[in-house]
Amino acid sequence: MEKHKTGNGIEKTNLHPRNPHRFGYDFVALTAICPELEAFVFTNKFHTQTIDFNDAKAVKTLNKALLQSFYGIENWDIPDGRLCPPVPGRADYIHYIADVLASKNDGIIPEGESVCGLDIGIGANAIYPIIGNSAYGWSFVGTDVDKRALQNCVEIIEANPKLQDLISLQLQPETRFIFKNIIETDEKFAFTICNPPFHASAEEAAQGNLRKTGNLRNEKASKTVLNFGGKNSELWCEGGEIAFITQMIYESAKYPKQCFWFTTLVSKSDNIKPIEKLLKKVNASEIRIVEMAQGQKTSRFFAWTFLSEEQQKNWQF
Repeated sequence: MEKHKTGNGIEKTNLHPRNPHRFGYDFVALTAICPELEAFVFTNKFHTQTIDFNDAKAVKTLNKALLQSFYGIENWDIPDGRLCPPVPGRADYIHYIADVLASKNDGIIPEGESVCGLDIGIGANAIYPIIGNSAYGWSFVGTDVDKRALQNCVEIIEANPKLQDLISLQLQPETRFIFKNIIETDEKFAFTICNPPFHASAEEAAQGNLRKTGNLRNEKASKTVLNFGGKNSELWCEGGEIAFITQMIYESAKYPKQCFWFTTLVSKSDNIKPIEKLLKKVNASEIRIVEMAQGQKTSRFFAWTFLSEEQQKNWQF
């Protein structure tokens, strides 16, 4: 990852040009806005202020500060053990979706609440709708199979009046489905957005967390395996990422005129070719793979549409 020093710190040039987090974290400014963050900030051996990113409370408090500073969210919290998303990476996905929308709108990013996104698996954090609404004024429908996650989203929305009437929530009553029970016959969405479950089992998710924290033989890491953020539906599903996305693609073909762009993150590079093949099988009229950064690794999302060129021209954002 290319980096260079700027007047504001070290620029993360792999992040989207409109991503406000390109210049790292200004902990002086963030702690001024969110004083509780100060307890987690320290100076590392490189004489740089940082936090322990393996500390769930530290990361959650950093998120609170970022959402307050950059997105006008005064009250945000998630229960212990819930997935705490890295804000810069989530922001990248939103900004690249904006580019995809603009590519079919004379290069102009469509803004305002008439542009509605469908967040598949909104979780307890509501991070994509928060960023998308702040950056572009978009409205969202957020879905999840987890009632408690949705209830926490309700609390976030109620605690931040600016989000009311712009984010609606819907429980997916059947865990094996993605769009069924959600997209009604008279509904249209500009895009869908999704961070699918990565792992195929709870055991695989636990092992993945151990690798993430450093060393499988590290005693300290092994003791934290049951304490990492994320509930079952957030981290794993039967068949893992490829099974989830396969179901999503087959279902998307049943709603060809009700969504302009279906999109989903794809973390595993081995899944790229099978997904491309499947999208061609269901006769997607256009397929895009958008490369981007997600934290310290390279990721990408797929975007596909079933609309003909004429239907795309007539779409009203």
